[in-house]
Amino acid sequence: MRILVTGGAGFIGANLCRTLTTRPEVESITVLDDLSSGNIDNLADVGVDFVTGSILDRELLAELMAGVTHVIHLAARPSVPRSLIDPIASHTANATGTLHLLEACRTTTPPHVILASSSSVYGDCPEPYKHEDLPTRPLSPYGVSKLATEAYAVAYAESFGLPVLPFRFFNVYGPMQAADHAYAAVIPAFVSAALRGRPLPIYGDGNQARDFTYVGSVAHVLADAAVRRVTSRKPVNLAFGTRVSLLCLKDALETILDRPIETDFLPPRAGDIRESQASSRLLLGLFPGVRPVPLEEGLRLTVTWLEKAMNTNLRNESGPGEGA
Repeated sequence: MRILVTGGAGFIGANLCRTLTTRPEVESITVLDDLSSGNIDNLADVGVDFVTGSILDRELLAELMAGVTHVIHLAARPSVPRSLIDPIASHTANATGTLHLLEACRTTTPPHVILASSSSVYGDCPEPYKHEDLPTRPLSPYGVSKLATEAYAVAYAESFGLPVLPFRFFNVYGPMQAADHAYAAVIPAFVSAALRGRPLPIYGDGNQARDFTYVGSVAHVLADAAVRRVTSRKPVNLAFGTRVSLLCLKDALETILDRPIETDFLPPRAGDIRESQASSRLLLGLFPGVRPVPLEEGLRLTVTWLEKAMNTNLRNESGPGEGA
């Protein structure tokens, strides 16, 4: 297996690359990333061939596709709030970029293609469990761009016989996820604030719920899907049907840190979804042995990693001490 991972320097991609290096079936891993949201340091000591570049570069894609047997497409412009500020940039990176990638796959010996979509495609559907047969009604340009991503994949499977597997990710979290920027996801934002002794920023009343999925579980499924060449001509939820409110997440973090944490309630954000909980029926049918990492375990691993990263940054900022 010779695998191309787009967006492989991002937090999901870097965790995936580490998992892939443990699989004896994998001969080589090439990472393509423009580092707009990823970090090359995420791949330190990981045995990959790294290429700095964009999925919008069609010549580069054609060059990299030679000899590739599998593509795992994670490159994207993430974040609902970012898409509200610049919808065209989100569309270009997510929809047009995916189209360029699929074209590159189609014009060579077709590789097995795994793609990342998002639970954002469901919008605020009132169904308690978001199953793959529900109508899609994205509420943000980001959600629309991810719907286009998976729709193009399915269309290329139907039109050209491309072997594809589109996944819908639900609130993935874990080590190497960026915490200290305006578009940080909720768990790294919460953990970072708590470790710094700051109030947790909660947009709305805190009762909105999410299906949090630990990145190690996601990486395991992606690697298994590649090794077994699992395909599906309909998108598959990659989450396990858990429902955790932001207030419950705060409580879990207080338990791990063994101290109370203050909150800062802010106005709700445009494009945010009230409830997001996956039906995992289709996922478990394709991956019957998969089991999720429990939230408390995943949170502890995330806290440990971020605490270590923050301490390392403090040491680097302070510089060498006397006598060093």
